[in-house]
Amino acid sequence: MPKKALILLEGTENNGPLFLQSARRLGLHPITLSADPTQYEYLAAEDSESIRVDTADLDALIHKCSQLSATYDIAGITSAREEVYATAAKLCQHFGLPGPNPTSIELCLNKFTQRQLLAEAGVLIPAYRLAANATEAKSAAAEMGLPVIVKPAEGSGSTGVRLCRDADEVAEHTKYLLSGAHVWRSSPRILVEEFAQGPYFGAHTMGNEVIGIEAGDFGPLPHFVYREYTYPALLTDHEHKHIADVSLSCLRALSLGWGPADIEFRWTKRGPVVIEVNPRIAGAADPQLVQLASGVDLVTEHIKLVIGEKCDLRSTHSHTAATRFLVADHDGILDRIEGTSLAAAVPGVAEVKVYLEPKTPIVRKGDYRDCIGYVIATSPCRTQTAAILQRAVDLISWSITPFPTLDE
Repeated sequence: MPKKALILLEGTENNGPLFLQSARRLGLHPITLSADPTQYEYLAAEDSESIRVDTADLDALIHKCSQLSATYDIAGITSAREEVYATAAKLCQHFGLPGPNPTSIELCLNKFTQRQLLAEAGVLIPAYRLAANATEAKSAAAEMGLPVIVKPAEGSGSTGVRLCRDADEVAEHTKYLLSGAHVWRSSPRILVEEFAQGPYFGAHTMGNEVIGIEAGDFGPLPHFVYREYTYPALLTDHEHKHIADVSLSCLRALSLGWGPADIEFRWTKRGPVVIEVNPRIAGAADPQLVQLASGVDLVTEHIKLVIGEKCDLRSTHSHTAATRFLVADHDGILDRIEGTSLAAAVPGVAEVKVYLEPKTPIVRKGDYRDCIGYVIATSPCRTQTAAILQRAVDLISWSITPFPTLDE
């Protein structure tokens, strides 16, 4: 009998290893298809099979999967990476495997289209306009009122997202995004939207079920670099129900009734405003937080759906889990990072992860790439979790030597 394989398109440094580990626990052989498998260091660390193939070429992927099916029983196809998630859905459709509707995924990944569909369904979202150049962006900002958010109409991880406080900043950031410095997956289009101010919350869903809601905190403006997440969020029953109800409205409006989604909110004076719907499992350390706090393994349950099995989203316990991200505060060369072993030894610390080796150059981007690592803590008590996390983070130190100036 051929070995059952799970095909993974591309990967991510955070969730990629979780998919490999979960697949193996389910008796599957994970195979990663990637345009450049060497970019994922965890593949070698996990001794996992990978194949080089153009993941932007659907025909090439169909051909490669057909070849693999001669050796393996392909049980499912999916991805942890947003950019190719719709492609994975198309492969599922081609081979008659369980998966999301690729059209729904593609519509959702276009933030302008997503905004249109949510607005038509009566979901509360920020005011928004589409702009093709700096002049149109300035006009949109003037119409809505400053400050505004200027960002690409497609993308993830806050890449290219910036708060602009005046017309000059709007024009400057728009020109930057269109200059070629930002990598576009499709035709460049700029989204200018109202700055929704208030606490951040994120809802994790699977199918048509809200699993739970987390709270988040970000670094200093004008960028949106995440600093800390806590799961579950401290909410009243009314607040929790309100966010959950809006989350389900989003899923209906975007036809996302299959698989995972991550819905981001800001709680404003008008209530919960939907910032973004991501039709995939959240990145960063979110799956670990949910599992530590509730026992629900988002990645494993997602893979179960992918291979046609029934998932189990029942909580087995009720703890609080939190993660603090280690964020570079200036550009330069990372000389050292110390204390990670001490931090990992603190009772209640679940994981300490560092992305970079010493002597690595750091050039901040104002997005998720500014994070150099994270610490996760958990306990039955919210205040205890916060104390454990702070104690562990205080044990970690690093230094970054600024790049030499021209005068030097």
